[in-house]
Amino acid sequence: MASIEGRATAEASPNIAFIKYWGKRDEKLILPQNSSLSMTLSSTTLKTTTSVVASNKINEDTFYINGKKLEMSDPEVRERLKAIGIMRELSGTTARVLAVSSNNFPSSSGLASSASGTAALVYALNAAFGLDLKPKELSMIARQGSGSACRSMMGGIVSWRKGSRNDGSDSYAVQEFSEKYWGEVIDLIAITSHEKKKIPSRAGMKQTVETNPFFTQRKTSAEKRLREVREAYRQKDLDALASLIMADSNEMHALMLSTVPSIRYLDSSSLKIMDAIEELNASEGGNIAGYTFDAGPNAHIITLKKYERKISSMLADIKGLEALEFKSSAQGSGPKLLTGVSLINEERLAPA
Repeated sequence: MASIEGRATAEASPNIAFIKYWGKRDEKLILPQNSSLSMTLSSTTLKTTTSVVASNKINEDTFYINGKKLEMSDPEVRERLKAIGIMRELSGTTARVLAVSSNNFPSSSGLASSASGTAALVYALNAAFGLDLKPKELSMIARQGSGSACRSMMGGIVSWRKGSRNDGSDSYAVQEFSEKYWGEVIDLIAITSHEKKKIPSRAGMKQTVETNPFFTQRKTSAEKRLREVREAYRQKDLDALASLIMADSNEMHALMLSTVPSIRYLDSSSLKIMDAIEELNASEGGNIAGYTFDAGPNAHIITLKKYERKISSMLADIKGLEALEFKSSAQGSGPKLLTGVSLINEERLAPA
């Protein structure tokens, strides 16, 4: 095996799913039960920055996130180790990796920090290991570190094809529309909680697949709705798009609610925002915004830039949402390498 000394820093942003991924058919390869579709967010709003060193001088793979060293038993670390192992094998080396990441938004609160974190890691490793993998290949590796991370490997509107092969070779991300196709579409993120979710997504998905009597129906409806969302986006039909996005979010959270025992990520603030958006759309005589929630209480409101001020002002007036914080994100272009930037303190590279 060849020796290597590679360094790189990359940043990636999370994505917000219009059609949700919830449930795996293969836990090890992270193969989804249904296809999904999302919008990659802009790194100027939400991002993870990750610096890596791949070197034979490092004794073991090590992770730091937001200044904290993670234990190797941490499920998030174990999943990312899979991505590192794949890329290490492809590089033909035995080099170990030191990875240091920083998020500019709360982790594990339903804002897809695992997606941006894994995407940034894989993108940086591609450079550090001296590989030249294409976006499709990178998406397949990122998928095995965190499912939704495969969609953050590309910009704009991205679908994750569930595939049908047992080896996962046909389960990867595809860019459906560039970020410039309908650039007026934004995600107005209404953050009401920074708390870490009580049930990690990986555990919630497994519980749903194993206990929910309605799960088979979900797989069929998600595939149909994905095709409808793609067509609504193609036609730049905000009314139809918003309706479909809200329907899919509601269906996924209803599925969680009917899981045994019940899984509840939404809270009273989430419900107030849902009511407010539905009332606004009714008053407008059509949908100008669509809410969607991942595995957390924070709302993502898909709308056009011209409606942002109206929606944020309306939400700010809701009683009981005094702690509301807004982040407005345009569509992002996907991960990128950063030159002249490193989060790694050289002291961490010293032998133990």
